[in-house]
This record gives sequence, C-alpha cells and structure tokens, in this order.
Amino acid sequence: MRRDEDRPRRRPEGEARPRSSERRLRPMEAAEAGLRQITDLTGREVQGVVSLEPAGSGWVVGVEVVEDRRIPSSTDVLALYEAEIDAEGDLLSYNRKRRYPRGKSDRGEAGQ
Repeated sequence: MRRDEDRPRRRPEGEARPRSSERRLRPMEAAEAGLRQITDLTGREVQGVVSLEPAGSGWVVGVEVVEDRRIPSSTDVLALYEAEIDAEGDLLSYNRKRRYPRGKSDRGEAGQ
C-alpha cells in the first residue's frame, strides 16, 4: 500500500506554475513561444523554426519568415529572425539576422 507522501503531487487547478528558478521551459515550448512572438511582432507568414539554442535560463529561437512574396514563389525573399525567450516563455528581444532569396543556398553549403 502506497502512503500519500509517496504519490506524486499534482498541482491543484488555478495554482500558479512554478517560477523560472523552479522550472525550465522545455525545448518544444520555447520553439512555439518564439514562433508565436515573431508572428505577432512581424505580422508576416512564418516558414518555421530553424534553430533552437539554450541561452542562460532561456532560449534563442531562429525563425524563418517570408519577407516579400513574389511570383514565382521560388523568388520569394525570406528572412531569419532570432527571438530570445526567457524561462517563462516571454520575449526578451528579437532581431532580423539576414534576408535572402528563397532559392539561394545557405552559407557553407556546397555549390555556392
């Protein structure tokens, strides 16, 4: 028979989530927060999360965005934004790192 103190404690409904010092944002939560923040700030169509790195108690999330839609779509102008997210999932800062045509290979790839 298990004693009550041996059972995992569940947080009652309405109880605040643990503070950042007690809980670290999981990678998927950080990626979703970065994507949502960049979408809200830029108002542009996002292509997706392209990088995710721990940074202090938070995360740096790289998000690819369509900056300029063109015809044909292979000539769209994309941009890479980085969002710094704290341990609570709130935005600390963001910036556009670079812009590039959709069809252009990434730096460091063969055939550039």
